[in-house]
Amino acid sequence: MNADKRREIFRRLAVAIPNPTTELHHGTTFELLVAVILSAQATDKGVNLATAKLFPVANTPEAILALGVEGLEHYIRTIGLYRSKANNIIETCRLLIERHQGQVPDTRAALESLPGVGRKTANVILNTAFGHPTIAVDTHIFRLGNRIGLAPGKTPLEVEQKLTKLTPREYLHDAHHLLILHGRYVCVARKPKCGTCVIHDLCEYKAKELAA
Repeated sequence: MNADKRREIFRRLAVAIPNPTTELHHGTTFELLVAVILSAQATDKGVNLATAKLFPVANTPEAILALGVEGLEHYIRTIGLYRSKANNIIETCRLLIERHQGQVPDTRAALESLPGVGRKTANVILNTAFGHPTIAVDTHIFRLGNRIGLAPGKTPLEVEQKLTKLTPREYLHDAHHLLILHGRYVCVARKPKCGTCVIHDLCEYKAKELAA
């Protein structure tokens, strides 16, 4: 895929999705961090239902740490892997207080040192909360990178590195959310909605005519 086609893809996506951002409900960077940790192998809708009950009660590292593991589990038990996530979040709260004065750090190394925070989660926080030009490759972006031909790769890291290198600079900050939202609602996994896709003529998906 050449640079002109890549730029036009992002231009059209930016027009179609004028306010690209996360669908995880949050009011602070710490709430976003908790929500993203909870979102692993879970839907944003499910996370939002849980945090709507949790955050009014506890939305700071100190308050969640005071709940303890069992107290936190009470609010997030509807989410998959809630026991391990509760343990990770409690330990993360402790480390935020001990190492960062209760604030979410804005560096990859510091973020990835927190339990439950891997490269993808760190990229989401860096991009959404701090404005860094990072791209978190989830299942949607990995699928689009390969299906569309935008950034083919065998691993999420390979797709991330290609996207970071090849995405036009003016779209780099929003690329993460543009691609996630396009993958969530249009270029879906089982039957992509090629007939209503704004980049249908630019996409290099070989089976798109069958899906249209």
